[in-house]
Amino acid sequence: MALLIALDIDGTTVHHDGHLTDAVRDRVQAVANAGHHVVLATGRAVIGTMPIAEKLGLATGFAVCSNGAITLGINPGRPEGYDVVETVTFDPEPALTLLRGSWPDAVVAVEEVGVGFKVSAPFPDGELLGVQRIVPWDELTRHPATRVTFRSPTGSAEDFLELTERIGLHGVNYAVGFTAWLDINPEGVSKGSALEQVRRRLGVEPADTVAVGDQRNDIEMLRWAARGVAMGQAPAEVQDVADEVTGTVEEDGLATVLDSLLA
Repeated sequence: MALLIALDIDGTTVHHDGHLTDAVRDRVQAVANAGHHVVLATGRAVIGTMPIAEKLGLATGFAVCSNGAITLGINPGRPEGYDVVETVTFDPEPALTLLRGSWPDAVVAVEEVGVGFKVSAPFPDGELLGVQRIVPWDELTRHPATRVTFRSPTGSAEDFLELTERIGLHGVNYAVGFTAWLDINPEGVSKGSALEQVRRRLGVEPADTVAVGDQRNDIEMLRWAARGVAMGQAPAEVQDVADEVTGTVEEDGLATVLDSLLA
């Protein structure tokens, strides 16, 4: 029986500094070698996802990027190492119009698939992978987008949760990160919605799905999976929707979960 095993990246598969432990890498390779489908499901852009797939030794299968807006088929035969299976976009103008001026030092990034981001101003070093191209505000809103990121270096996650309640974002899907980081995606699009399409492509039964994650953008994915596992450091609202909680990322909690699938 082949399982679909969906893994968040940051705070689940790798530490927040990007470090991948031998224990996690070895267990990921072990479940893949056992015939299970390992699918990375991340808020990262394509350009930040593929290096992790390579480090994990995932040479086939699927990856869900940008919180479900982009699904890749891993293909080493391609120059980029992947095929784009599906891309879902939305009009970013209504959401950005609501957000404009709502937080004093906020910066905005609009994803350019496979390249980087159009930004209102530079993001802090290391927060966005790929090219950052500073553009006027109207260029941020002009074209359909897979994802928009709204970020403040001085706010907190709690500030942004209050902000989304205050301005009333509608017609989109959004998630606040563990800092003042707000990702906005097309309405109805999440890691869970993209994984459901992958599940159908693979012919895996709903009962044979596992997902592991640690943040608010993982909530739909954890609800979708037959076995949804929250990392030990996950916020309470994430742990509450999970079927179980494993150790923290520092404790290699993911390795514990994957060991249980090999028993």
